[in-house]
Amino acid sequence: MALIDRFLTRAIQRGELTVTFPGGRTATYGTPDPAMKSVAIRFTDGRALRQLLADPSLGSAEAFMDGRLLVEQGDIRDFLAIATANNRWEQGRGALDASAFRRQFDNVRFRIDRVNMARRSKRNVAHHYDLSDRLYDLFLDADRQYSCAYYTDPSNSLEQAQDDKKAHIAAKLAIEPGMRVLDIGCGWGGMALYLHAKTGAEVLGITLSEEQLKVARRRAEQAGVAAKVKFELIDYRDVTGQFDRIVSVGMFEHVGPAHYRTFMRKCRELVTPTGVMLLHTIGRAGGPGVTDAFTAKYIFPGGYIPALSEIVRANEGLRMFVTDVEVLRRHYGYTLAQWYDRVVAAKDAIVEMYDERFYRMWTYYLAGSQVSFDHGGLVNYQLQFARDRDVLPLTRDYIGEREQALRAR
Repeated sequence: MALIDRFLTRAIQRGELTVTFPGGRTATYGTPDPAMKSVAIRFTDGRALRQLLADPSLGSAEAFMDGRLLVEQGDIRDFLAIATANNRWEQGRGALDASAFRRQFDNVRFRIDRVNMARRSKRNVAHHYDLSDRLYDLFLDADRQYSCAYYTDPSNSLEQAQDDKKAHIAAKLAIEPGMRVLDIGCGWGGMALYLHAKTGAEVLGITLSEEQLKVARRRAEQAGVAAKVKFELIDYRDVTGQFDRIVSVGMFEHVGPAHYRTFMRKCRELVTPTGVMLLHTIGRAGGPGVTDAFTAKYIFPGGYIPALSEIVRANEGLRMFVTDVEVLRRHYGYTLAQWYDRVVAAKDAIVEMYDERFYRMWTYYLAGSQVSFDHGGLVNYQLQFARDRDVLPLTRDYIGEREQALRAR
């Protein structure tokens, strides 16, 4: 008990956390802060405490999922917020890191897991994206954009921010009439359909999710554009032909560092000499790392969030210019906050669809992701590439101008 006391005393200083331990003893850590909600939790057994000490992230997640860590005041997002706000990435305190032994073990395991061979890619994608359509309908916007939105104002609705994200990306692509576009990791088809509707471009969207493929094809048929917006179940490594533009949103996180060079080389092969590529991905604000144990085990097996240096290094020597880099620091936190609120509002439907443990896992995933952007070392990167130095305007002014024009259409 003294060990957990020392841990929580060190970890919680701003904000007030009250903990009820097995046996009934209660202790309060930190000091009230008007910017943070006070939180009260209860550990129902000693195993939950031991797991928390060994690996705060995975330990707290599994204890919460199993009902052995109960949040009695506030909710799981409030609890994770108070923990991470006291350990902001900028401060580099690391009070919530796993034990040294666990870190070494996980480093080896995750580096092996990140070698995301083609035969495993489809299985890894299916683990997350082939869940019920109804689940995603409950918390995503109507266009099912399952990636970071773009907030020109933090008070914007999720629908507005996702529409603005599509316009922002389309503007950077500088698409002209008659162009062919490849959408790598097309999701449920929203970006591909948007690009065609706004620019008239022909678009090929590719995915490894059978559920996403069915929805995307159905949407194209219903919109009457199936001849111009096509979707295929194919790995990016197997695509042939050339495209004037390539866009990839929220897919690079599944490529794996061992294949970054392969990905970039393939994109250069697929884009025309005057082509442009836009890569939109979650990224690490710092250097290379490893996937946290909870995410690797329950959410995105085989997934890895890249450092900016890893992306740029993968492009070195391929003779493609990095023509623009934008860092979206707060946008995914705002996005996840709205997803989380919608999931909580749909609790009964999700529990009926799956069960209580799945609901708790999903809320932990969304809450943990949000605080990682709010306080941790995650950001979102948009990188633009071109093979020709003269294919894009000299300044970034065209991006805003094209965005305004797209929104007006």
